[in-house]
This record gives sequence, structure tokens and C-alpha cells, in this order.
Amino acid sequence: MNTAIEVRQVHKHFGALHALNNIDLEISTGEFFALLGPNGAGKTTLINIIAGLTLASSGSVRVMGHDVIAEYREARRMLGVVPQELVFDPFFTVRETLVFQSGYFGIKKNNRWIDEIIHHLDLSDKADTNMRSLSGGMKRRVLVAQALVHKPPVIILDEPTAGVDVELRQSLWRFIKQLNHNGHTIVLTTHYLEEAEALCNRVAMLKNGSIIVLDNVRNLISNIAGYRIRLQLSPDTIPVALQPLTISHDQGYYVLAIEEYFQLENVMAVLRSTQTQVLELQILQPDLEEVFVKIMHGAENLEFVSV
Repeated sequence: MNTAIEVRQVHKHFGALHALNNIDLEISTGEFFALLGPNGAGKTTLINIIAGLTLASSGSVRVMGHDVIAEYREARRMLGVVPQELVFDPFFTVRETLVFQSGYFGIKKNNRWIDEIIHHLDLSDKADTNMRSLSGGMKRRVLVAQALVHKPPVIILDEPTAGVDVELRQSLWRFIKQLNHNGHTIVLTTHYLEEAEALCNRVAMLKNGSIIVLDNVRNLISNIAGYRIRLQLSPDTIPVALQPLTISHDQGYYVLAIEEYFQLENVMAVLRSTQTQVLELQILQPDLEEVFVKIMHGAENLEFVSV
């Protein structure tokens, strides 16, 4: 089985709203994949269709080869989903919640795996605490644990680190990266684009219900031309000859845009000729956030979708 998730010609209408428009997507087994887009782009709707929680208006979806409608039991067993919303049963402890979740999938004697999940998500000291007593960050950890309790080969994380502290974020990603290393397919949606850049092989970017870009992370970043130079100068004045290159001036720092590295020498030559001293200089490489902003702002003019 080489394909973990297969989405073919999926449309979704909510009345007059065309929430998803002809989505075609294939995610390989063992891939760490990011699904990115602004609020309202259709990410969660697509996830809900993959999970069988929402019916597509047309098209088909398969998870590990199982159609999410015709073979919904098999498809759901292959999938673990961490939702955005904090949904929990307030009457049970953390451990009881995970034991009951195991029972939903017919899994008995799952205590060893439950203990491992609790340990890796730093829930050990909260294992016997009632769910309603947990903080928001702790509740989100339990949602992750619930998604993993039946050892699904495909895991979808919908904004898993929203509102959680740095320590949890780091421990969560260590655990998820290990699961991916062990062969699990991971699909991530996040507004922390540095996470997607560091973790994911490929990304799909959605806007207004359509996939506008589908490509390897490295390819996307390399396709963004130019570099940024961050300068602190004395006196705090940019020479006239460099003003056309200047894109911002904030808190004593100028940011200049150049296309190639050799232009840096031209910038330095102008500064020397005007007796402007460089107090600090930093070359900023393009990153996925810059790519995302440029693509979202120029989406109407884009003509490439690289698979």
C-alpha cells in the first residue's frame, strides 16, 4: 500500500457556499504532510470529509485503500484525528478516557500502549485526574492521546499546538516525529509555519476551497527569488541610492531586498561611499512563511501546481 490518503474530485457545498472545489490530493504512506491555508480556506472541511464526519457533495476519498463511505469502519480504524475543538467527557479521568477510547475500536488489554502514550505526552501526573479539572493545554494532550490509542497508521493533527506551551509543543513533536519514523503517515494543519517547514516533506496550500499549490517544502522556498538584508546603521539614515531596495525600517533596523548575493557588495560600496557605518548586518533566508504570504496574496495569478 503506497497511498495513505486519496482524494479524488471532491466538492463540498454548504448551500450557496462552495467550500471545497474539485480537490485532488494523494498523500503517500509514511509521509509527513502539511495542509496550509488561511481561516476559512476549507482545511477542516476536508479533514472532516476524510474522517467521515462530513459527506462530500461529490467525489471520493480513500484511507489506506478503504472508501470512507462504503468501507467506513475499516477507513476509520486506519485513521486518528486530533480536532481543533476541545471535545471531552467531563465525567472520566484521563486514563479512563483512553481505556474507553480503546473499547470503541474493540481493543482489550491496551494498558501498555496507553501508559506509553501518557508518558510521551507528559500526562503521567494527570493520569487519574478528572478531565474537567485539566487546563486547556492538558486537555489538548488528551485529544492527541485519544487519536493515537488504537495505533492508526494515518494521523491527522488539526492545529494540535494551538494555545499550548513551548514545552508541550516540543515533547509532542518529538513523539510525533518518532511515530512518523516508525512508518505512520502524519497530516498536519497549523498556523505555525515554522513547524510545517521543520517537520513536513510536502505542503498543500488551500485558498477559497481550492488547492493552489502542492509541492515539496524545499522547492517552494527555492522558488522565492531574492534575499533580505537586515542592517543597523550609524547614522540611522539609509543612503538615497539604497532607498529603492528598502522594504522596511523598524526599531532602528533597515531591511533591504536583493535578488542575488553579489548585490550585497554593491550595498556595502554605497554605505562606504557615504561614510555610513554598519553596526549590525544579517542576511535573512526566505522561509515558508514568506512563501505562504506571497502565494496567498498572489494566488489569482499563480499558474503552477507541482505534485
